[in-house]
Amino acid sequence: MVHMLIGTILRDKGSDVTTVAPEATVRELLAQLARHNIGAVVVSPDGDTIVGIVSERDVVRRLHDRGAGVLDEPVSAIMTSEVRTVGPRDNVEELRKTMTTHRFRHMPVVEGGRLVGIVSIGDVVKSAIEELETEKASLVDYLHR
Repeated sequence: MVHMLIGTILRDKGSDVTTVAPEATVRELLAQLARHNIGAVVVSPDGDTIVGIVSERDVVRRLHDRGAGVLDEPVSAIMTSEVRTVGPRDNVEELRKTMTTHRFRHMPVVEGGRLVGIVSIGDVVKSAIEELETEKASLVDYLHR
């Protein structure tokens, strides 16, 4: 089985990453999530540097803990600041294991110290299905020779 690289996923889905500034309010963050129909945003002051990541789950948990006042707090108050990242040349199968083990749903992709993409668990599952379909097609072709 050929192991797909993360860069292959980015090539297919594109390298656009929605970012939010650390000082943006949680309310502004929610608008970004809704506008782009995504579940997490990289927190970055400049679009290149990662200072955190924040997801719908983070918002829901803080709303539960602190109440509606959290909506006017800065994103930096609710983000996860220790962010795991991967590189374009990393293996998708290893990423799948990491995401499953640590229960991450989104992982920023970094190359040369710069944010170059983001991969979701959905992207990883899609790539696994495509890989299996390719393998199946090869086996069927082999059997019908």
